[in-house]
Amino acid sequence: MSATTCENDWPGVRPEVVAEVVSGLSARLQKRLDAAVAKLAQRPVSRSGDEWRVPVDEEASLVLHAPGGVVVGPDDVRCGCLLAPACVHRAAAVTLCPLAEAPEPTEPALAASVPPEPVPTASVPTASVPTEPGGDEPTATEPPEPAALTPAELAAARHLHRAACALLAAGVSGAGAVSQAELLRAAHRARVAGLYRPAAAAVAVVTRIRAARSGAPDHRLADLVAVLRDLLGLTTALTGPALAADPASAASAPLGALRGTARQSYAEEGGLRLYGLFAEPVLTATHAGAVSWAVDTGGRLSTVAEVLPHGDAAAAAPLAVGAGNRTVRLGDAALSHREFSRAGLAVQGATRSVAGRLGAGASVRAVRAAGADWTAEPVARLWSEPPAAQVARALAAQELPYESRPAGSDLLFLDVTLLGAAPSGPGGALQLLGRACTRTGGSEPVVVLRPGHEHPGLAFRANLALLATAPGLRLRLIGRLERADRPELRVLAIGTPPDAAAPDAAPAPDADRGESHRLVLPGDRAGRINLGLERLQTADLQTVERSAGPAPEPLPVAPPVGPPVHVLGRRVEQTVTTGRSALAPSPATAAADLGLLRAAGLATAADLLDGLRAAGANRPRDVFGRIVQDDHDAFATAWLAAAGYTEALAVALCSAAWEDEEVPHPATP
Repeated sequence: MSATTCENDWPGVRPEVVAEVVSGLSARLQKRLDAAVAKLAQRPVSRSGDEWRVPVDEEASLVLHAPGGVVVGPDDVRCGCLLAPACVHRAAAVTLCPLAEAPEPTEPALAASVPPEPVPTASVPTASVPTEPGGDEPTATEPPEPAALTPAELAAARHLHRAACALLAAGVSGAGAVSQAELLRAAHRARVAGLYRPAAAAVAVVTRIRAARSGAPDHRLADLVAVLRDLLGLTTALTGPALAADPASAASAPLGALRGTARQSYAEEGGLRLYGLFAEPVLTATHAGAVSWAVDTGGRLSTVAEVLPHGDAAAAAPLAVGAGNRTVRLGDAALSHREFSRAGLAVQGATRSVAGRLGAGASVRAVRAAGADWTAEPVARLWSEPPAAQVARALAAQELPYESRPAGSDLLFLDVTLLGAAPSGPGGALQLLGRACTRTGGSEPVVVLRPGHEHPGLAFRANLALLATAPGLRLRLIGRLERADRPELRVLAIGTPPDAAAPDAAPAPDADRGESHRLVLPGDRAGRINLGLERLQTADLQTVERSAGPAPEPLPVAPPVGPPVHVLGRRVEQTVTTGRSALAPSPATAAADLGLLRAAGLATAADLLDGLRAAGANRPRDVFGRIVQDDHDAFATAWLAAAGYTEALAVALCSAAWEDEEVPHPATP
């Protein structure tokens, strides 16, 4: 196979490989590692089959052997320099490689996935490992978890806690390759000890820190704060005084949730009649593909995913879009993900995980069946729940471990009328607005409609730009809740509203604007479109002029400035970025922050901010006045309390925003 060259395109690497290679460096070379990483990142990377080659200098080269696009062992990283294998080049290479938690893709974090992640809303990736497609799924008859932490688990949890505290104290700016490797080493120890959820959280923290340090376009500081808060929350709970002093007194269920699971368990479901809802692309730093969503006759949502590792970042978006044309891996079904989003399946011998993922074992049988319109049962019942109740359900599910959340718990099903594009603030970027129908006679919230994923290679942004030209258009849509202090939604799919579903239905002009638009899709689209996989055309938006009517309603403006809750949140985020040094402002600034919070009645926020600053400044010194290194535990505890408060307040503000559009909103930092 001929070699191909692509700048800064590295294979994935297992976290334990990074930890082992970096720990093999001498103290002198560890100090030079970050500089070596920056230098190696500028080198061209060529790939030939399962090998990636990087020139170190005129005489030596690095070779990374990565079957399936993942480096699985330290011996798979070879360098031709004289200091190998204890050279800085190998450590720099594994530091540049994106982290791959497992050889097989995990259940995608169906939130843009991430991420972008799909990154990727802020949620910790599951530690569960699905089986090979087409194989038999593990049953739910695994041995019960012990009710108390074993000595090995407690030692691993304490190691992970110390590493997380040290990383928080250093901040993103100080969390170099050595600090990251130490956290990965602690994560590997935790995974070996059976603490799968904390280990997965630690890997997520390192992944997001790397994105922050490299300036990756999908980096979001709020996501990094969320995963670090989750990691410290888990390790604090596992190593807390009550649990450590009397572990036998801990209830088995909460302790099992803290541990997490190594493998998804599937339960027998028997026969299922599934109706396709929509399909969305999944795109992360290491994986790309598509996932289809379906609902059964009981109203429960399920997913079928086709997500694989990718080794070429430039081709990741086309790979995700192309995955929509791949055959759904479920029994003998011969239909693609795009087709399944408009059709149905009759399944026998079905298995399903707690998170709603359908198993693809050898005993599963599936044949194509008729689908259902979004306006017909059992699909239509998803839109019958009021928006505020749907938001409450989504926010409550965020408190559960990721692998235990019901499928689609973060999805909202709304009927909206587009209002057009409006600036997000003075000089801000345009954003698409829509007014949601509540069906209860209450206030109808104005919702900010955002792309399901920000990557320009996906169709989301182009489709929303076209929809912004059609004010008055009435839509039925599916979106993912974006937690904010005003209603926001990541739109994933749209369709015709109930009164426009019939081909001969008359368009219903919007009463508030001078013109109306109607969604008119080709027959093969079944009245819906997957915004990430398919593109809207101008011809799909039919314009109907009105001869007379009231003046158009002005677009909503930004809400008035409310309580200054951002003051504490800003310090929490600055701590993650800069470390303890961020909490040493001038006395005047500190007094102004506290005065602002207390004047607004946020006494608890003021006390937490004061405690966080005090913990950050409390650095022990020796007899010569030099700072003595501590374990940063007290500082991390104060930060965790402040971060938990801002998290709870953000949830409350999001819930209130959907319940009453006129609720005061906090000021934007």
